[in-house]
Amino acid sequence: MNSIIATDLPGVYEIDFFHVKDSRGTFVKTLHKDFLLEHELEGSFAESFYSINNKNVIRGMHFQYPPDDHAKIVYCTHGKLLDVILDLRKNSPTYSMYTSIELSASNYRGVYLPKGTAHGFCTLEDHTCMTYLTSTVHSPDNDGGILYNSFGFDWPVNDSVHSDRDLTFPTLKDFKTPF
Repeated sequence: MNSIIATDLPGVYEIDFFHVKDSRGTFVKTLHKDFLLEHELEGSFAESFYSINNKNVIRGMHFQYPPDDHAKIVYCTHGKLLDVILDLRKNSPTYSMYTSIELSASNYRGVYLPKGTAHGFCTLEDHTCMTYLTSTVHSPDNDGGILYNSFGFDWPVNDSVHSDRDLTFPTLKDFKTPF
């Protein structure tokens, strides 16, 4: 059975996925609706996608504005990355604070992110594959982000690679949160 570990950010959880290894390989269960509902987490997901990334790529910090904001489960199926979550909920005791969790193909872990958090990661190996489950469908009109280096996190990569779009996001200081 999956297990769940609370992080320093309320509502953000590290999930240790159920997995079994035998002579054929490995089986991993990444989504179990009843398990999520037992922990009072979102259990219905509307979209799934993945990205394959080279080493030293930083993606983020991404979120969706209401009414298309979503809960998210993320996990790594190949390679290794450092996942970063930033609290954007103005009434949260951890507003503007962040946490990070290493995800890899070999540690069978994922992260549950509630609405009102921004998400990003940096890849520590080439060909790292990150999978995302979201509770709402992506809405380009309500897509947003925070500049990756504007909230105090010390990214563990030199010469990082970014999309042009990610570099145009506002700093956390200039961001007016709707959450």
